[in-house]
Amino acid sequence: MTVLITDDEAPARDIIRHYLKGYAEVEVIGEASNGFDAMKIIKERSPQLIFLDVQMPKLTGFEMLELVENPPLVIFSTAYDQFAIRAFEQNAVDYLLKPYSRQRFDAALQKAFAKAKSGEASPVNLQAMQATAGALTRVAVKDRQQIHVIPLHSIHYIEADGDYVQLHTEKGIFLKEKTMKYFEENFPPQQFIRIHRSFIVNVDMVAKIELYEKESYRVHLKTGEALKASSSGYRALKEAVKW
Repeated sequence: MTVLITDDEAPARDIIRHYLKGYAEVEVIGEASNGFDAMKIIKERSPQLIFLDVQMPKLTGFEMLELVENPPLVIFSTAYDQFAIRAFEQNAVDYLLKPYSRQRFDAALQKAFAKAKSGEASPVNLQAMQATAGALTRVAVKDRQQIHVIPLHSIHYIEADGDYVQLHTEKGIFLKEKTMKYFEENFPPQQFIRIHRSFIVNVDMVAKIELYEKESYRVHLKTGEALKASSSGYRALKEAVKW
């Protein structure tokens, strides 16, 4: 089994590498201290298993997995047990809470061997990931070969686009393979309002609201754009902006 170790702390990577020395059937093909480097190694080397820290600079473990096509088996490791639910909702092989023992590590690795032997494909269920540590504060997107981490304040609105959404931001439009429901549930509810089945708007971008026709409204943004709003969306937006 080929393995990639990803953790921003060198001692944590050293412990995993040390524990793996006892396994002749395991080959460590790389180490990474951040999500960007890990993605590059995954693309070039296609490891079968990743030991993945959750909290890392630049790109978190969860954000990285959202951007990886056909992700391999994953064993999460972190000092923050609040992320355990998210890890298992993604059908991770296992979750190691730092500091962990050799015995606990061995148990996790045995689970990985069993999953690999079963030939299970696409073990990480990205659509099941939900933010259990509070509302999201940013969104990671991949645009061709570039990765962008977009803070929420720079998102003007979100538009439904088939199996994707379009994130309309101050730096342009980005596609994200998520549902409108996902953003509605995981963005700060007083900041981002679902005004229509096709639109979620950042209330800070709203310039005015006007009646367009019976039971239909137009929400004008500070950028000059106008979005459709349903009667229920209009009421929710008015409540949020206190107009």
